[in-house]
Amino acid sequence: MTSNAARSGSNRVMNFIRDRWKGVAVALLIAAAATFLSEHYGAPTMLFALLIGLAVSFLAEQDALQSGLSFSAKTLLRIGVGLLGLQLSFDQVQQLGIVSVSAVFGMVLATLGFGIVLSFLSSRRLAYGILSGGAVAVCGASAALAFSSVLPAHPQRQNDTLLVVISVTVLSTIAMVLYPILFHAMNYDALQTGFLIGATIHDVAQVVGAGYSVSDEAGLIATLVKMLRVACLPVLVLAVHFVFKDSQSSSTPFPWFLILFAVLAVMRSVLPIPEAVIELTGEVSRWMLVTAIAALGLKTDLAAVLRVHPALLVILALETLFILGLGILFAGQYLT
Repeated sequence: MTSNAARSGSNRVMNFIRDRWKGVAVALLIAAAATFLSEHYGAPTMLFALLIGLAVSFLAEQDALQSGLSFSAKTLLRIGVGLLGLQLSFDQVQQLGIVSVSAVFGMVLATLGFGIVLSFLSSRRLAYGILSGGAVAVCGASAALAFSSVLPAHPQRQNDTLLVVISVTVLSTIAMVLYPILFHAMNYDALQTGFLIGATIHDVAQVVGAGYSVSDEAGLIATLVKMLRVACLPVLVLAVHFVFKDSQSSSTPFPWFLILFAVLAVMRSVLPIPEAVIELTGEVSRWMLVTAIAALGLKTDLAAVLRVHPALLVILALETLFILGLGILFAGQYLT
């Protein structure tokens, strides 16, 4: 009996791998190409992964790739987001001080609310406001993917998600270049500059790049503030899940990856985890997220994305300016 059960379990695992490995391999190959291009040309890895995926989206028509691409775009995405928890510790939060911590939380919630308001004013759905506002407020493309995974199913959801991912990545890259120049022109010191970079730029990689381009002190502060925004992700995504869980059109399961995020964050804070393990986990998480982005690009109809209403892009730009304005107001009043 035990032998039969083991054999049956082994067969299920083999069938699972056989059905998915080709699609995963294609998405992983695109992720590797995107990483290579990013390292040599300096542009964001996720943007390269999206663009390459879109360019070869005809491959998604192959039946042999369907299961693997869906697995990459959903399951690998969720595991990657969950593993981000090991990059956050409570000690990092304590270093910022209660006033700065409260300000960051307030900016995140205000930006999310602003996105929802703009979405309604432009006659869009609540879901788009959450998707765009959450991406700008928390951590860019990773947050957009996390929020999308718990929103109700909708024919336009994938295209909206891709639009947000592309837009926040481009806006974040522009901010990485312009914000240090802007804050220098405003005569901000390392503390103010680091706080503003961490509190207003969307993606983690661009925050680190912008912060350390100013100074080591600004880079450290920017990273700490950004990690505090990332800490908001599981709470907000879980809240969105419960808001929509009774929707008749929603078939999303409980977001288990948020539990993984929280458990790893606690482990990072209370256990002596070697730095090598933390770095390895961060790298694995990054590869999973880039692979998920590549799969999303492969599965997307670019023509449908290009038909998007300009109001959606305006919403993202206004949300970006909104969180920047809040950050400047706080830095000018309380970090002098």
